[in-house]
Amino acid sequence: MSLEELQLRRAVVCASGLIYWGGVLIQARRVRKQIGRAPNLRPRGTRERLLWFGWFMVILAWIGQPLAGTTIKTGLNLSAGWLHWTSLAAGLVLVALGYAGTLWTYSVMGSSWRIGINPREKTELVSSGPYRWVRHPIYLLQVIMLSGAALLLPTPVSFAILATHLLCVIVKARDEEKYLERVHEGAYRVYASRTGMLFPRSIRGGGNPTP
Repeated sequence: MSLEELQLRRAVVCASGLIYWGGVLIQARRVRKQIGRAPNLRPRGTRERLLWFGWFMVILAWIGQPLAGTTIKTGLNLSAGWLHWTSLAAGLVLVALGYAGTLWTYSVMGSSWRIGINPREKTELVSSGPYRWVRHPIYLLQVIMLSGAALLLPTPVSFAILATHLLCVIVKARDEEKYLERVHEGAYRVYASRTGMLFPRSIRGGGNPTP
């Protein structure tokens, strides 16, 4: 692998992190204007604080690893023809598709988008767009982007970032589902019965979701 290509891989990974989390801040500001207050940016309780800390470490490593001049040292021989170009192309595609899907999800959620959980708040139950198939598409798209970043920079740090993020996502998704079931009761249980948490039910072998 040439130095120029390594620099390209680093630049794409770093830029993807900056663009993604910069976009989160822009989305938070947009929703704040719509609802007249912050969309639950501050963590509530020890559990959320730990999750926020985990995500902060993910963000720091996502953006900071390429800036640290990461050298790719794995068991993969990326200089070997098809594997080398496949990792580059697949990484670029996953990062691009992940962010494009995130923008779509923001559009579908509208003013119902939140970061944290406010137990006293009741938002609309969104079930259109990507929510027809997956209950937490934003988290899935984050995983897709980080998978792309790991293909571009296949280092132990990249895979540790992905694993840490996936753990945080699973914990956060389950907390959100408890809240949504309490708020929307039967309507949410029906919705959950025909969708997957992070992957469509058809992929998980649970049959096709009902539109």
